[in-house]
Amino acid sequence: MASPLPSAASSRPKRLVVLVSGSGTNLQALLDAIAAQGAGAYGAEVVAVGADRGAIAGLDRAERAGIPSFVCRVKDHPDRAAWDRALTEAVAAYEPDLVVSAGFMKILGKEFLARFGGRVVNTHPALLPSFPGAHGVRDALAYGVKVTGCTVHLVDDGVDTGPIIAQGVVEVVEDDSAEGEAALHERIKDVERTLLVEVVGRLARNGHRIEGRKVLIP
Repeated sequence: MASPLPSAASSRPKRLVVLVSGSGTNLQALLDAIAAQGAGAYGAEVVAVGADRGAIAGLDRAERAGIPSFVCRVKDHPDRAAWDRALTEAVAAYEPDLVVSAGFMKILGKEFLARFGGRVVNTHPALLPSFPGAHGVRDALAYGVKVTGCTVHLVDDGVDTGPIIAQGVVEVVEDDSAEGEAALHERIKDVERTLLVEVVGRLARNGHRIEGRKVLIP
């Protein structure tokens, strides 16, 4: 499959719409990287932030950065399909080159993926294909793995089943079992933020293509 991004030779920064559901720490990592490097050098700029709920820290981060934001709540629509259509149109209004699901806790629907398929980047706090779903950290810890980590992948119509772009490894230590998943999850988040910033920048600067299960970045 050819790269769905505009030519990497284009000098303009790629347009990112970032979707959040909570604190927005991954969003902040992207904003900090872009501010530090400049949108031109990094290769992308955040043009909008979307959320599935109001009054969250992620939206506050967007406001402080002067970035437009929108809220698209499932409960404000008659069914999930209507919500998916509304979210699709809200995101499309900003003409993104990439959509980043940065802690967005809703499954994206068929219409959204039909519009943006191959251009939606997600993070997951486990080494996929192991431990998909909402409790990846807990499930990995319960299984007794010695290493876990995070995955940055493209979104498809499954749950955490899209082609893998990059992964980061985090060691599980004895204290993790005693203290529960919180400490382990925080260490995973640290690696996840760094990996997401790296991957999004590479995608924006170089484009990508998909061959089977592989995401290839020139």
